[in-house]
Amino acid sequence: MRLPTLFAGLIACLITNVTATALTYNIAAHEKACFYAETKKDYEKVAFYFAVQSGGSFDVDYIVEGPNGKIIIQGEKERQGDFVFTAQQAGHYSFCFNNEMSTFADKFVDFEIAVENESRATLPSKQGTSPEQTSVLEESIYKISGQISTITRNQKYFRTRENRNFATVHSTEGRIVRFSMIQIGLIIAMGALQVVVVRFFFQGARKGYV
Repeated sequence: MRLPTLFAGLIACLITNVTATALTYNIAAHEKACFYAETKKDYEKVAFYFAVQSGGSFDVDYIVEGPNGKIIIQGEKERQGDFVFTAQQAGHYSFCFNNEMSTFADKFVDFEIAVENESRATLPSKQGTSPEQTSVLEESIYKISGQISTITRNQKYFRTRENRNFATVHSTEGRIVRFSMIQIGLIIAMGALQVVVVRFFFQGARKGYV
């Protein structure tokens, strides 16, 4: 077995059992959109990440509520957020985005909801392998898993920056085109006005001569 395949199998065996949902949703103006995740047991970890990719000022209101309607996390006019909380009670948790404060701008929001089971799987050991060697290998794999998670978060951050910069460039490009069209229209109108004025002067000169 090749080494990368071996490490991939070990990481898959050791990392936390995760049920995740990653989506991109277009929230229309004056719209409130809610999504739901279910925890099977008490005290499970729930990770919630979102980032506004485009639209308006790249901000949105959000609120996270538990099964009993208790507010867990909320914020107003936030561009992005990355939270992890412990679900005290099993049941359905709601994750709502509110764009009612926007008059006309739609918002594209990337978000991810992950329900994690904190129990860790044990590494299968071979005969003749000491517990110390197994422990060292487990810690190395946990570190690799943490580094992969950090890389994933950095990729999400850079993707958000790229989308926002692209939206800014696209908006600026549209404004330049509109300004150029207005400028061209003004030049044409000014030229036509000058022709009319010159013709008026010549027609007035002819009448005076006659």
